[in-house]
Amino acid sequence: MAHLSGKAGYVDTGSTVAGIKSWTLDYTSDALETTDFGDAGVKSYIVGCSGWSGTFEGYKDGVPQSLAGASVTLKLYEDNTYFWTGTAFITGVHANTAHDGIVSYSYDYQGSGALTVPLG
Repeated sequence: MAHLSGKAGYVDTGSTVAGIKSWTLDYTSDALETTDFGDAGVKSYIVGCSGWSGTFEGYKDGVPQSLAGASVTLKLYEDNTYFWTGTAFITGVHANTAHDGIVSYSYDYQGSGALTVPLG
């Protein structure tokens, strides 16, 4: 499998969010325990509901978007070809300023509904 550089990644919430340098995505499924006496003390499970959430962060580039509480169509691009997409709520916006650093912002999101995964 070929490796993919993250240098072409970006985040789109209806328009590209300027200054973003990284994003994370946690796509998980619940494991529901079904162990009973017939399992002879060995736990067994079935798959339950799935969900997704994560963060994106970057440097202030122009006016930061007021996204806290917003429902957005979120697209997380690995490059111009591969991206994850779905509806998400922006659950947090965090500003970071230091006397010896660059002003940056990070955003938390919670997916709602299905997540479309990249093919390939």
